[in-house]
Formats: sequence, C-alpha cells, structure tokens
Amino acid sequence: MIQEYLNSIDKFIVVGDRVLIKPRDMETHTRSGLVLPASVKEKEEIQSGYIVKTGPGYPIPNTDIDEAWKSTEDTKYIGMQAVEGDLAIFLKSRSHEIEFENEKYLIVPHSAILLLIRDEITG
Repeated sequence: MIQEYLNSIDKFIVVGDRVLIKPRDMETHTRSGLVLPASVKEKEEIQSGYIVKTGPGYPIPNTDIDEAWKSTEDTKYIGMQAVEGDLAIFLKSRSHEIEFENEKYLIVPHSAILLLIRDEITG
C-alpha cells in the first residue's frame, strides 16, 4: 500500500526551509560557464545539483494571537531564494541523502546553499 502511494516524487512535500536536490556529478564547467576548480572536486565538501522541490520557507510567529491557548491556523513563511530548476552549489556535509525509485536525492537546508545559478532571470 505504501508503494502505491509513493509512486511519484510530485507527492513529496518538502518541509520548512529545505530543498530537494537531484545531485549531479561534479564537472569542471557548469552549463552557464562557471569554472569549478579541481580543488573543489578533490575536497568534495561542496557539491552541486538541480533543485527539484522547495519547502515554503522560514516560518514566522503569528503576532496576532494574545493567548497561548488560541490556535494558529495560517502559518506565515518568509520565502527562499531557491526555486525549482536552479543549479545549487551547497555544503555536502549538511545534506541528507535519500533514494527513491533507484534515484539519489539530497535534502538540504536553505542555509547550506552557497550559490544559485538560474538560467532565466525572473522579475
């Protein structure tokens, strides 16, 4: 029954300030022309991959509530810079690896992302 439910990565819900990344093999050049020196590849402390899904962002407290016993229905978030399709350069030590349908993915906190490369600049 669980396998039937998890038949697509589209059903994944990324939580909070995390992103789901499809890692790629380190190359010396990225598609946009960024040169990655051999020292980066050797140390492997930094990795790159494409963002597949993002969480809603950083939750912020609701200041409208006067009493602790009142429920909060609408959580508000501060959005993140990362969007689906971005190439992310991130700290490998802060990532968590999962495997789904024989594919490797990484869950990475937004704070571990060092650089984003976006092919199209959005307004």
